[in-house]
Amino acid sequence: MAIQNIVMPQLGESVTEGTIEKWLIKPGDQVKKYDALAEVQTDKVTAELPSSFTGTIGEIIAQEGDTIAVGEIVCTIEIEETVVSEKTDTNVPKTIEHVTAISSETSMKTRYSPAVVRLATEYQIDLSQVEGSGASGRITRKDIQKIIDMGDIPRSTLQTTEQSTRAASQQVIDEVNLKADSLVQSFSTGDVEIPLSGVRRSIAKNMVTSTQEIPHAWMMMEVDVTDLVSYRDSIKEDFKKKEGYNLTYFAFFVKAVSQALKEFPMMNSQWYGDKIIQKKDINLSIAVATEDALFVPVIHHADDKSIKGIAKEIHELAQKVRNGKLKPEDMQGGTFTVNNTGSFGSVQSMGIINYPQAAILQIESIVKRPVIMNGGMFAARDMVNICLSIDHRILDGLISGKFLARIKEILENTSKESTSIY
Repeated sequence: MAIQNIVMPQLGESVTEGTIEKWLIKPGDQVKKYDALAEVQTDKVTAELPSSFTGTIGEIIAQEGDTIAVGEIVCTIEIEETVVSEKTDTNVPKTIEHVTAISSETSMKTRYSPAVVRLATEYQIDLSQVEGSGASGRITRKDIQKIIDMGDIPRSTLQTTEQSTRAASQQVIDEVNLKADSLVQSFSTGDVEIPLSGVRRSIAKNMVTSTQEIPHAWMMMEVDVTDLVSYRDSIKEDFKKKEGYNLTYFAFFVKAVSQALKEFPMMNSQWYGDKIIQKKDINLSIAVATEDALFVPVIHHADDKSIKGIAKEIHELAQKVRNGKLKPEDMQGGTFTVNNTGSFGSVQSMGIINYPQAAILQIESIVKRPVIMNGGMFAARDMVNICLSIDHRILDGLISGKFLARIKEILENTSKESTSIY
């Protein structure tokens, strides 16, 4: 018999770690290759950890609730020695390949994850002076976060005045947070303690990262969608009977956004340290909520889809979320986020940008309002606010205003006479 390691796989684009939510096996269990071993929560999706081998489960190394870096060992498995020498199955997805023995410990130490590089760049940490706790001495995000929390940051050069000011500001923030934490510990009779789920913890982490790293700016525009509402309402029943799913207002908005992004490609950008990446594909992230979590699946190549095609994909993604069937690939590659806050009755809101995207657009509730028309007459019109949050490092008010104005133009000219849903 030979003992092999099962490691944390990369369960999505830019995912660097996962949290063991629940083990589905115990030591001594017999498993087959690709059998689910555990439920893993990442900042993007909940997924199953598959076995890389057929054999008997040995030691469970990672405990439930532990956050493990990609590539680190979570458990061991005993397999037949003849299996070890077999040629690797070329059909195994790259995200669940077994990590084999590393020939050079030094090379492993210098392979930094995106999260490690980002934090090291942000806090000017000299990685050559950091001792890693990961496999073969690899530096993990936990190692960097521990250094940041301790405040003993190794640097290759003396701190500049700007860095000193920044450190002082961080100290003040830490003191405020410490005081806030002490206040949180004060409980009263009847208070209810709600443990953080893996999903809620990931959401909180991402929101903090976004607000700390992205300088948000915000703007809003009012849109008259009276003709759009009339058009959609006139065909929604026939559409439902024919297609089997709803034709929502949201599908029209998503289509308008994808069209405007083609005309203003800078809006479809991301911030990467010392450069801006303008994305070629238009992949729209949409927010789908459950009772206790918010997921952001992606409509890929939205600009190539009709209104009907977008409506179908919105329906299918929402069903996957609510049935717990969302896959990692459903969450990957988003370049711009559109959030349907109007479904909750909201009429104005400021969204937090889905890091590292450049912007998020909130589609608010459509409401009847009295509007002054040409000639000075009042009329009841269907009005909606579209609210845009932008990363001010990438975008400014000029291009953002033009982008919103173009969406407004598209929506106000959507009608039965001028628009096809197919």
